[in-house]
Parts: sequence; structure tokens; C-alpha cells
Amino acid sequence: MNPVVLITGASRGIGRETARLFAGKGYRVAINYLHSADQAHALAQELQERGCHVMAVSADVRKPEAVAAMVESVRQTLGPIDVLVNNAGTAQQKLFTDLTEADWDEMFAVHVKGTFFCCQAVLPRMIHQKAGCIVNVSSVWGLSGASCEVHYAAAKSAVIGMTRALARELGPSKIRVNCVAPGVIDTDMNAALDEETRACLREQTALEEIGTAEDVARTIYFLSSEESRFITGQVISPNGGFLI
Repeated sequence: MNPVVLITGASRGIGRETARLFAGKGYRVAINYLHSADQAHALAQELQERGCHVMAVSADVRKPEAVAAMVESVRQTLGPIDVLVNNAGTAQQKLFTDLTEADWDEMFAVHVKGTFFCCQAVLPRMIHQKAGCIVNVSSVWGLSGASCEVHYAAAKSAVIGMTRALARELGPSKIRVNCVAPGVIDTDMNAALDEETRACLREQTALEEIGTAEDVARTIYFLSSEESRFITGQVISPNGGFLI
């Protein structure tokens, strides 16, 4: 049986392109979503029509019981999870002095707790099998910080710390844990940027272009593949030279 990958937040953007790439490589793909049901099911249908084994599964990664139910549903439908991609996320731009406790808690609930709950749900089987791969999606802002996105940068930095620590803990079980920290990527999350801002961002990038979701998906796939068998606890940032 072909390996199974669970990708959280896979109905749009980076998650969607990652699902397409894994499906094209023969993986059985679980497309997690929360609010974007139509997009998730449309993606599942698209891939099924290509002969791929996929399913769309709804779950709020902020809730451990929902995550546990999702993992069990994937196991029953596609098989045990071999690769977990923690991609679900949210963003918000706000002055630090205007942030509320609710803003802060929501950012950490999605990015940090969500990653924590999903890892905990898939690890018992991976540890038993002494095999498995986890790729966490952080951000270039988790490496460098970002004005007006302090809570986002802090949460993404926490994901990086979790990745490195978990890689050390799971190494003896032959489970690899790595992190992807994308730079400025052309996704829905950045769709509201005006052309002046986009031009400024291109100028700040060594390759003078904004990245695509496919660029990030290829990095995620690489870290999940046998080609990266000796890589764990690392942060790879596909950012075109935005941060060097």
C-alpha cells in the first residue's frame, strides 16, 4: 500500500499545492480543512478524477478530540499516517499595543496547539513502527520577526523550537521532524497586498520575485522523501533570498 500523508489546512494555498504534489507522487492524501469545505471537496474530486486515493476530512486542529477523530477517520479510510504536514494557520496584522489576549491566544491555539495535538495523535503508531516523518510549516517571520505581526511571529518561532526539540526526542525512533519557513509567497493570505507593497517585497528578495505555493510544496515533499533521510531537526526557508 502506498504511504499516507495528512496535510492540515490543505484546502487552499500551500496546503492545496502540497496535496496535489503528494497525490501526484502516489501518496494517499488526507486533505484537512475547517471552514473551506467546498474548496477541500473540489480538490479531493479533482485528484480522485486523476486516479489518486484522497479524502477530505474536517477538523479543528485547536481541539484535541477533533484531531483524534480525524486521525482515526484517515486510518480507517486510507490507512495509518506515515507523513504529517502541519500547515494549518491563520494570520493577522495589528499593532502590538492593540493586540488583545484573545488575539494572542487564537494565534497560539492554531499554530502551536494545533501542531502539538496533531503530532501527539499520529506519534503512537509512528513510534511503534519506528518510522515516520513530520514537517511543520513555520514562516520566515518566525526566524526574523515582523512588525505588526508580533503574535504571529512568536507563534511561528514556537513551531521552530518544537520542531528542533521533537526531532531530538524522536530520533531514536527513526522519526524525522523538520520545518519549512516560507518567505513571501503568492497565496490568499497575501492577496490583500497592494502592488506597491508587492514591488517593495520583490526588491527585498535576492531573486527579485515572490514565491509560489508550489515552491513551498516542493520543499515540504523533499523533507518527507527518502532523499532527505539524514535530515532532521532542520529549518529550511524557501524565501528567494528575502532572508539571508
